[in-house]
Amino acid sequence: MPSIECDPGVARERLESAGVDIDAGNTDYERWRAEHAGATAVAYDDKVVVQGSRPTDLLAILRSDDGGRAHVYFDGASRGNPGPAAIGWVVVTSDGIVAEGGERIGETTNNRAEYEALVRALEAARKYGFDAVDVRGDSELVAKQIRGEYDTNNPELRERRVRARELLDSFDRWSIEHVPRAVNDRADSLANEALDDG
Repeated sequence: MPSIECDPGVARERLESAGVDIDAGNTDYERWRAEHAGATAVAYDDKVVVQGSRPTDLLAILRSDDGGRAHVYFDGASRGNPGPAAIGWVVVTSDGIVAEGGERIGETTNNRAEYEALVRALEAARKYGFDAVDVRGDSELVAKQIRGEYDTNNPELRERRVRARELLDSFDRWSIEHVPRAVNDRADSLANEALDDG
């Protein structure tokens, strides 16, 4: 059961500002309780304990001003080039999956889908307040273009590269690496599931 040492009043304000309802505690020792996305946060005098099947959403809200580091995985998929396309992305910390998503994005090329997945993943990491990200994807082209090792000649990819670099530069520290598809399997699965559902 993860716990965060913090002022329960500050933690309550963070949850309320994120739209989470706060209830009275169940015992004399509990200051308040909050339920959100399959988890419960219980406040005591100097800490908040989070329990449940998926504590990462509540933990991310409670730590939103604390920064921290996240691992970000992204993948784009296109059936045909161009063709029907989808994206998948995952934001992970030592506590588990903080956020993930997969959706169809219309007709486009695989490289454009990869960039769109990267942008969505970085926007999610920024929303959760992380100040450092280690980004991983199975597109060697995107990783090398972002790092400046490859030129970006295609105007549409250049525009997406600029947006991704703007997001990356908003973090205190970042890295991006090409990884094998097996390491990127969750993002890959989310992208392909979105394509299959379409």
